Amino acid sequence: MITLMQKRWFQTLIVLILVFLLILLVSAADFIFDPIFKYVGAVAFPVIGAGVLFYLTRPLMHLLEKLKLHRILAIMGVFLILLIALFLISRYIVPILENQFTNLVNNIPNMVSAVQDIIAYWESNQNLIPSEINETINQLTSNLQTYIESAMSFIFGFIGEFISTLFAIVLIPFFLFFLLKDGEKFVPFITQFFEKKKADNIRSLLYKIDDTLTSYIQGQLIVALCIGFLLYIGYTIISLNYAMTLAIFGMIICVIPFIGPYIAVTPAIIVGFFQDPLMPVWVAIVMIVAQQIEGNLVSPNVMGKALHLHPLTVITIVLAAGSIAGLLGMLFAIPIYAVVKTIISHFYETYQDAQKDEEDALI
Repeated sequence: MITLMQKRWFQTLIVLILVFLLILLVSAADFIFDPIFKYVGAVAFPVIGAGVLFYLTRPLMHLLEKLKLHRILAIMGVFLILLIALFLISRYIVPILENQFTNLVNNIPNMVSAVQDIIAYWESNQNLIPSEINETINQLTSNLQTYIESAMSFIFGFIGEFISTLFAIVLIPFFLFFLLKDGEKFVPFITQFFEKKKADNIRSLLYKIDDTLTSYIQGQLIVALCIGFLLYIGYTIISLNYAMTLAIFGMIICVIPFIGPYIAVTPAIIVGFFQDPLMPVWVAIVMIVAQQIEGNLVSPNVMGKALHLHPLTVITIVLAAGSIAGLLGMLFAIPIYAVVKTIISHFYETYQDAQKDEEDALI
């Protein structure tokens, strides 16, 4: 006779209640946990940065190991390649970006003046517009340059700060070194505290999480590089001003699933409009072609169906995360959701297997 406490749904309910009680306790005792959260927040960025680099450079380390290099020498080779890549970027790409960005900022007053002239001409030929709307338009026009400069400063300032911080924090190389050196020891270290059956279950879960993160991080990097390369070629062909700056901006923003391309193309359309009234059409065509190539050739072969995420689910999660945590929330929402989904799916499969074993035992 199976009692109520032995039923899995009741045990799950008890666990959920305890989790909610724990959350309530933490929120009520925030004066105790606040210093801990601040410490975790201070360490989180280098840990996350090193984790991303770990998944990006691990295949390279394994490749060097296949060439009969010792693990330490392979890691040194990875760091050397990263330093060379950083040097080449700072030597050949950063100066071009600085020059294009400076020209773009210096050209903002001319763009604002052109918009003001268009609005003034439109107002002078429209007699049916209420005075309230005219006042609103005039107010927006007078502050248009401030809005544009603020938006540009936020967008490129965030990107510049993110990239500089990513490579400047001293802790990231140390975390990356030990992740590459001892990352494979993590699963055995965790599973050694459990009996064989539970250890096998946890090992399977950890490997699934590792596969999910590998598919997402490596896939998103390849997709972003592909998008940036295609946008740069397309912008160069149509002779769009600031082609490299806008292409790299598009490459970075396209890391955000589904919404990223629409955000990425907006500055290019604005710049193209002031360059030539027909240029936004060509910009849109370039983005559509790049998206079609990426969506039909790159993503299916790189990421495949590893994440098993429906597009509507992705859009909902990205929008919700963006409203809660801004751009960082949009960047990290999908991998976090994919990991949580992997964990839930694993335990659900474990539960189904246990139910099947109980049914077989009763038979």
